[in-house]
Amino acid sequence: MSSPKEILDIAYKKASDNLNKTIVSDAEIIGKVDFVCRNIQNRAGVRLLLACLLAKVHKPSIDIRKPYTEIGSNDCYSGRTYDEAYVESFIIERDLPCNPTTAFLTPALRNRNIVLTPDVNLVGRPPRMYQAVLELLTDVQTNKVPAKDLLAEVIRCLLVVKKERQQRMESLLATLRSTEEKIPLSAEAIITLIEQHLNCRGSSRLPVLIVAAAYEAAQDYLKERVLPLEAHTAADLQTKALGDLQITLIDDDDVVTSYEMKTRRVIKNDIDNALHKIERSKKRIDNYIFITTDTIEENLQEYAKSLYEKTGGIEFVILDCVGFLRHFLHLFHRLRMQYLEAYQNLVINEPESSVSQPLKEAFLALRQAAESSE
Repeated sequence: MSSPKEILDIAYKKASDNLNKTIVSDAEIIGKVDFVCRNIQNRAGVRLLLACLLAKVHKPSIDIRKPYTEIGSNDCYSGRTYDEAYVESFIIERDLPCNPTTAFLTPALRNRNIVLTPDVNLVGRPPRMYQAVLELLTDVQTNKVPAKDLLAEVIRCLLVVKKERQQRMESLLATLRSTEEKIPLSAEAIITLIEQHLNCRGSSRLPVLIVAAAYEAAQDYLKERVLPLEAHTAADLQTKALGDLQITLIDDDDVVTSYEMKTRRVIKNDIDNALHKIERSKKRIDNYIFITTDTIEENLQEYAKSLYEKTGGIEFVILDCVGFLRHFLHLFHRLRMQYLEAYQNLVINEPESSVSQPLKEAFLALRQAAESSE
């Protein structure tokens, strides 16, 4: 019997060899696979499908609809084990457009011990995507389609989506390169461009990248650098980080400035939590800076200011995100295009779980429009 890794490799080769031709002949099944694989709103469905299909190919005697050992029957299995032990490394190695974390910890799928039949309401969004996954599991269990063929078809569809995305990105980047001879964007035009990007859906990671790009562009002047960014979903307690962005001197690893980003109004509890983090870490820093995309309350600024003496010289401050960007771009006016390139590279290279593909494409399209109008 082939190992799960070998099964995935075989399915990947079959998918690659048939990239322009469907492996499954049933049009209804193909439609459901396509809908699940292309769903931008929720990527958990495709990982659930991959894990369950892999388990069924590996152990044909199981019921693919029973990915929870808590069910207790002889034909159940741990879908989470297949997902985390095999699917996760496979999608990372092959760079497939899937979530980097298991589907079985999402609200719709965790703490379950039920058979996943089409009549189950997983209370997940979008409902149609989860319904399609449940129907596909039943299609396999009722022998409407072989698990190995459906596994290869899911991977084939992911490869097609990946190729399409690469082509769109290459096309947008090529169009931008064709405008390089034009007059560089003004600082205010860059601010408008990034404000437009911030107003797009799912932009909560962008404030981190806005500040990180500033340090990357001006690193040689500031003599400071950004430590590698933690995952967008990682908690500070987990990573031991003081904030979303940590700054060190260029030849040192000790954090001198920490940034915490909020897409809401900063409250007193946020500042108190930052104080506790610093106390727990026992790290000595110079600045703890909150960056917000919301309004800033004056009494909170005063509270932050009052902590300088109490902490023995640590400055706490709350800054407006766009205000920070405007000051930086005018202070380092000659570096404005280096800043824009640094921001673009950070956006493009972020994992899709942090910055979605549509948000990446939106930035390139917005920049193209801005440079064309200039």
